[in-house]
Order: sequence, then structure tokens, then C-alpha cells
Amino acid sequence: MKEFLSSTAMAFSMFSILPAPVVEWKKEHMKYMLCALPLVGMVMGAALYVWLWLCQRLNMGTALSAAGMTLIPLFLSGGIHMDGFCDTTDALASHTPAERKREILKDSHTGAFAVIFTAAYLLLYISLCMELTPSLQTALVLGLHQIFSRSLGALAAVIFPPSPSVGLLSAFREAASKKAVLILLLWNLLCALSAVYIAPVSGVVCILAAVFCLLYLYRMSRREFAGMSGDLAGYLITLSQLILLISYVFTEKVVSVCF
Repeated sequence: MKEFLSSTAMAFSMFSILPAPVVEWKKEHMKYMLCALPLVGMVMGAALYVWLWLCQRLNMGTALSAAGMTLIPLFLSGGIHMDGFCDTTDALASHTPAERKREILKDSHTGAFAVIFTAAYLLLYISLCMELTPSLQTALVLGLHQIFSRSLGALAAVIFPPSPSVGLLSAFREAASKKAVLILLLWNLLCALSAVYIAPVSGVVCILAAVFCLLYLYRMSRREFAGMSGDLAGYLITLSQLILLISYVFTEKVVSVCF
């Protein structure tokens, strides 16, 4: 239990701006760090619930409500996953060999393609959020997406073949407990069952979307980067949130029209 609590504190300090106990940076404290990543998503979901409750109580406009749905998780995460999205899209847009793409991932400078794809991402995400009404179901769905996406990203970080480049992900993988894969599989199963419980039809579609995201990243990471990295995990977390939201919004629209 002590190891899990230490890993949870490290997960919050690494993957969010939320206050967390200071834990010494050593291997035994990182055993369950990736397994605790979905817990960070739970806090994001709680923050979104409070925001949507305020929007409902204060009768806020659609644009302001959608802006909060988009920006609250981004700010609370410190933009760490979006940083991975920026670096990855910049590298993919370079159309260079895998070795050069890995160099771009490490480059601290922001490329033009990173700016373009991030702007497009945020525009699409906020537009989709404008199709949602502040309600308990919306809060549950968005909160679940925060948990599900992190479960997917952590699972990919543990099970996908690693990149030849040495980075933080290598340290996390080496320190991870042998139980990490099982725990993360259980996280993903719980998220899948919750999605179906909250909205049966769109829940099934979201599960298929999550599987698609994993398969896409597996193929892309091996072909374009010769393996998995921390930036690619952040890319998967960010991209899957968008794909899950697209799946939910459009499925609910189709269901409302057809039934």
C-alpha cells in the first residue's frame, strides 16, 4: 500500500499541477506510477463535474461552458499530454526517417505543424463540447474520457515495444511492477463497462474507438518511430480524448434522430 501511495503521489506531481506530497525519485516509488495515472483522470472528471454544475446553476452560455470543458483538463494537467501531441504531430509532419523523427520529439522548439494541429484540435474539441448540454450524463461521460484516455496511454506505454531512444518512459517501464499490465487492463475494462452503463449505444462505439486508437498507435509507433516513447503516450491520451468525444457526440445524434 505504501508503494502504491508513493506512486500515486508521483503520478500527480508528474502529470498534473495539483498539489501532491513530495516523494523521493527512486525506482521503488515508481512501481505503480503508470497504474495511478487514471486516478489523475478521476480528479479531472471531478473538476469537470463542478464546472458543469456551475454552468447549469448559473445558466451560462454554450460557448463559455464548452470552453471550460476543453480548457480545465488542459490546465490541470499542466499541458503535459498536449506537449506530447504537439511534438508527435510535428515529427509526423516532417516525413523524415524514424531516427530524425525521434530527434524532433526531443527538440524543445515548437514547429509550425505543432501549432497548426494543436489549433485544429482545440477548435474541433470545443466545437464538439458546444453540442453537449451541462448535465450529469455529460459530466460522467467527459470524466470517463479523462480516465479512459489515461488508461489507454498507460497501457500502451507498458506493453508496446519501446523506442531505441532512452527517455523518462524507459525509467517508468523498468520500475513498473509485474502487476502493472493486469492493473491497467482492469482499468480499461472498468472504463469500457462504465461507458456502456452510462450510454449503452454510444458506449459500445466508444469502446470500438478506444480499440482503434490503440491499434493505430501500435502500428504508427513502430513504423514512424521504431517504438513507443513518452511523447507518443501523451499523443495517444490527447488523441483518444478527441476520438472518444467524436464517437459519443455523433452516436448520440444518430440515436436521437433514429429513435
